Amino acid sequence: PAFRRFQHGYYLGYLPALAADWLQGPYLYKLYQHYHFLEGQIAILYVCGFASSIVFGLVSSSLVDRLGRKKSCVLFSLTYSICCLAKLSRDYLVLAVGRVLGGLSTALLFSAFEAWYVHEHVQRYDFPTEWIAVTFSQTAFWNNVIAVGAGGAADFFAEWLGLGPVAPFMVSIPLLVLSGVFAVKNWDENYGKKRAFSKTCGDGLKCLLSNRRVLLLGTIQALFESVIYIFIFLWTPVLDPHGAPLGIVFSSFMAASMLGSSLYRLAISKRYHLQPV
Repeated sequence: PAFRRFQHGYYLGYLPALAADWLQGPYLYKLYQHYHFLEGQIAILYVCGFASSIVFGLVSSSLVDRLGRKKSCVLFSLTYSICCLAKLSRDYLVLAVGRVLGGLSTALLFSAFEAWYVHEHVQRYDFPTEWIAVTFSQTAFWNNVIAVGAGGAADFFAEWLGLGPVAPFMVSIPLLVLSGVFAVKNWDENYGKKRAFSKTCGDGLKCLLSNRRVLLLGTIQALFESVIYIFIFLWTPVLDPHGAPLGIVFSSFMAASMLGSSLYRLAISKRYHLQPV
């Protein structure tokens, strides 16, 4: 029962943050198009977000460990809320700054919350370490469900209510505030080991260059991610001229992703035991 309460408290802080993130997916390109920016200008805004995510991704673990995991989760809520508010502006520079903040927020979203949970699970409560996988498995399931629902919700606010492509970003803000306030009131602070950033990057680079398997894996991952990012940029301008409901299409993508994950788990299960060579 104590584990269930702890797990429930983690979900109440983390799942609204994930919902806010997914809500912004379907209408980002449409919003910039609505502001009459050219495709090349929109591409630069996308690159600002992707580049920011890479840069902050390098330092996010060190930042989270030094600042504190709880404070980092609250910082995520703050920076992502400002990122959403920036979408109200038609000024190109403001939108670019918003994308940079979005990259920072993404880096924090996928580092601070899980780091906080693992520390609390092991260090403060001393629960069995194998239960961590149970929590993250359930989080992945609910993340997929939320992603599918977020597409429908974004379509509802933007199209059905006629509030326009900026509406999903505004709807995200209350969820971000909810996540931050819940963390402030219910979570304890914890910190990681303070390591020199240069040493962390040096060790990572040394591992990458000295281990051929790691280098190959990283190369394959980079190629795969590049395809995904091209797809993320192009699907809206390809489908929107045909009147496709963007939110529903986004939900379909997320449902297909969830199906793929389920098929993978089924394939490697004891029943079929299909393993990569």
